[in-house]
Amino acid sequence: MKKSMKSLPGTVRHDWTLQEIEELYASSLPDLVFYAQQALRAHHDPNKVQMCALLSIKTGGCPENCGYCSQSTHHGAASAGTALMDTEEVLRRAAQAKADGANRICMGAAWREVQDGPDFERVLDMVRRISAMGLETCCTLGMLTQRQAERLAEAGLVSYNHNLDTSPEYYANIVSTRTYEDRLPTLAHVRKAGISVCCGGIIGMGESLRDRLRLLQELSSQTPHPDSVPINMLVRVKGTPLAEAREVDPFELVRMFALTRILIPKAYVRISAGRAELSREVQALCFLAGANSVFSGEKLLTTPNPCSDEDRELFKALKLSAGPKR
Repeated sequence: MKKSMKSLPGTVRHDWTLQEIEELYASSLPDLVFYAQQALRAHHDPNKVQMCALLSIKTGGCPENCGYCSQSTHHGAASAGTALMDTEEVLRRAAQAKADGANRICMGAAWREVQDGPDFERVLDMVRRISAMGLETCCTLGMLTQRQAERLAEAGLVSYNHNLDTSPEYYANIVSTRTYEDRLPTLAHVRKAGISVCCGGIIGMGESLRDRLRLLQELSSQTPHPDSVPINMLVRVKGTPLAEAREVDPFELVRMFALTRILIPKAYVRISAGRAELSREVQALCFLAGANSVFSGEKLLTTPNPCSDEDRELFKALKLSAGPKR
């Protein structure tokens, strides 16, 4: 076993050094997948996959300038800003997602930060009513105050997504309208309110390998660890600054999933954006490497995603089934 594995795979640690993570990454792929499988099986059923649905309830018009995002007002690709989606339509979409096998609904709004007022009150009502349908609720709404996090918890919110995107050192290359440090208070507010944290990042934005490993080091140093870790592969959108970014080698992606599983063993590790560009075989490798959650539905906010029928066929071929709620 690698020197970096001071303890058995599956042991929860918050003190991984960059050198240890680099050594693990340098393992042969069979060894790395083996360690990841051990970590997965220590805490999860390896044959079950959590199914989540992501719904954009307020699309476009975002004042942030994230280089990867088609919803930014700073880019030519910007989606036209829309009003907050009608509550009944959100409930209809949630019911359809449940019928398609999802057990968690994540609602995303293209806001820099939540503003108190009618729109936030409607989001709280959506959380209450979707929770009453027997579905877990997750939101990604931008930055929150402590009181806003508490109100979401009172409404029944299970999880809040707030990604770190990349390493602290590379962050300013991706967005300049906020800092890496601006992200951290919301994570603290969410935890204090008793809501589980969904926090991950994106690869393929021109970052170095060191940046990717530093991202995982940052995530694994959080106490407690995030309950969900989405690993996104950049979807190159025409008109955004990253439209011409280099494609990610599929084996690099598989290694990221394996490392995430080893470093954050209890989390649901989610194959997120970019899955539509992955072959069935690469997705199977990601599951072997410890991924155990996916987004279902034909669209992730504004980018393509495999349809439910494709997922059913893949799961049938791999003999996987939809996992239990958190």
